[in-house]
Amino acid sequence: MKMLVGTRRMLVGCAVALAAFACPAARAADLTVSAAASLTNAFRELAPAFEAQNAGTKVVFNFAASDALLAQIAKGAPADVFAAADQESMDRADAQKLLAPGSRRNFVGNSLVLITPADGTLVLASLADLQKAEVKRITLGTPSGVPAGRYAKGALDAARLWPAIEPKAVYAQNVRQSLDYVARGEVEAGFVYATDAAIQKDKVKVAFTVPTETPISYPVAAVSGSPNPDAARKFVDFLITPAAQTVLARYGFGKP
Repeated sequence: MKMLVGTRRMLVGCAVALAAFACPAARAADLTVSAAASLTNAFRELAPAFEAQNAGTKVVFNFAASDALLAQIAKGAPADVFAAADQESMDRADAQKLLAPGSRRNFVGNSLVLITPADGTLVLASLADLQKAEVKRITLGTPSGVPAGRYAKGALDAARLWPAIEPKAVYAQNVRQSLDYVARGEVEAGFVYATDAAIQKDKVKVAFTVPTETPISYPVAAVSGSPNPDAARKFVDFLITPAAQTVLARYGFGKP
């Protein structure tokens, strides 16, 4: 009887020991990437390739407007990588010392476009056409918190049209929300990135490309204090590899 008890204890002890060695191998380290909403589709396609190259790493995404992501990171929300849709939000992250030194890179470019519902008959050829009486609602990201909204307001300011257009503005929390408003026909027109318009060609059409004062380039950086600093820098470097750039180009992103 004592022998049986001893044997059982030994077997249990072996099982616990084996589990202790097995469990760490079974748990993947999460790499949290906070990225601009316009990167959603492309980044989701890129994740499996990065994970395949970095065994044991699981990419977890947090998509939102760049300013909202910055506010989350500043308040201590978990994040290893920050990918923004404009330089301004990344500059503020840098000023707050939220970025790992030397990790910042520009990895893609984009363009701003004006879109209308695909089944609409309204013809818009320039920003001045937004003053037409038929155009009652125009969606754009909130300029104070969404890069696409800042670009749109900047273009309207440069054309001296903002005072006339502002009363028609329907603000969105991020560029994908603006895209949805137009796709559902809830507004007559909207400002989004060219890459956003491309993913809903059946529901929206591009009226024209909107000139912006500065080129639209997307920066990315590892976050200071990241629990996975090595993986974070690897992800930043991965984004500028030919393979990743090919995927990003397929979604309409250009060179930074």
